[in-house]
Amino acid sequence: MSYQPDEIILIKNGELALKGLNRHSFEDALMQNLRYRLRKAGEFTLRKSQSTIYIEPKNAYADMEEACDAVSRVFGIAAFSRARMAPKDLAAIQQAAVEYLGDQLRGAKTFKVEAKRSDKQFPYKSPEISREVGGYVLSHFPHLRVDVHDPDVLIMVEIRDFGAYIHAKQLPGAGGMPVGTGGRAAILISGGIDSPVAAYMMAKRGIRLTAVHFASPPYTSERAEQKVISLLEKVSRYAGNMKMHIVPFTHIQEEIRNHCPEEYFTLIMRRFMMRLAQKVARDADCGALITGESLGQVASQTIRALAVTDALANMPVFRPLIGMDKEEIVTIARRIDTFELSIQPYEDCCTVFTPRHPDTRPKLKLVEAAEAVLDIDGLVTEALKGIRTIEI
Repeated sequence: MSYQPDEIILIKNGELALKGLNRHSFEDALMQNLRYRLRKAGEFTLRKSQSTIYIEPKNAYADMEEACDAVSRVFGIAAFSRARMAPKDLAAIQQAAVEYLGDQLRGAKTFKVEAKRSDKQFPYKSPEISREVGGYVLSHFPHLRVDVHDPDVLIMVEIRDFGAYIHAKQLPGAGGMPVGTGGRAAILISGGIDSPVAAYMMAKRGIRLTAVHFASPPYTSERAEQKVISLLEKVSRYAGNMKMHIVPFTHIQEEIRNHCPEEYFTLIMRRFMMRLAQKVARDADCGALITGESLGQVASQTIRALAVTDALANMPVFRPLIGMDKEEIVTIARRIDTFELSIQPYEDCCTVFTPRHPDTRPKLKLVEAAEAVLDIDGLVTEALKGIRTIEI
């Protein structure tokens, strides 16, 4: 006899429901991502119908808590719920509602039953289902009263093609689009607060990430590098696995310090980062770069400073934080659990040789003239030869 699970997970698609003829390709990508994320929680069967994905454990060893935790971080999901499946029979539905949600109902004061009938062959209409199930619940929990506006417990009954499903209020999903449906881009990742949030936000739009990190030993330590790895591991819970390319940057920064005007240190450094990141991105089949810049946050993030950096760009540069203030960025960092790591006091290369008086209104011609004294091609080639790549 095949295993009959006590619980399953119901998933509601988000934006995918708005897609046209290519909707199935987005749904297939979501299913693939779900299978990958669920593998550590046990064995599950996945199927889709009527804009809903059904996740059923194959045996009693499947960990539903871990499965729900994984599902909550998969982009492309609007909402999900743990549910009890019952035959499409009113008495069976009533009994399942009392049994499955009994613990919640015992500790509640108010409740509401809400029914949806996708299968129009079911003999009871939605209001009738709500009334009959509600009456049955009251007969078993007479201390309850009905509150249709703000109940302590919401009992959802869905009559679908495969059966009837009973669950409490839906939990919010991660939203966005399935990772991989938006192409691939390279995130310039530091150990700060901003770039991990930028990575998360672009992964939410379906981007598969490749990471580029610039290291400047001995000015930056192994702990600083490990901090970035740990940040990417946090992001990967949403974005999936990725490669991190560690670019040696010490010689470039020392050459900038020794030969360029101090007010242009950061701008010239970021122009070298753009050159190097683009080469790494091309080799990794990326179509864009991602940075964590926010307009006006620091001197290198004014409109003119960004224009000086972007003058080198030969691919799109996404800046998802560009219009956000620090508090908004910190709020997201706390939600995705990167904030506490980001504020650990390990320097990254962006803080090495910081100018005392940076030019906030730079002119491109003057910056180009200032960096022309450097062997730009030689420095880039040398750095590219020293890249290390690790799996996150």
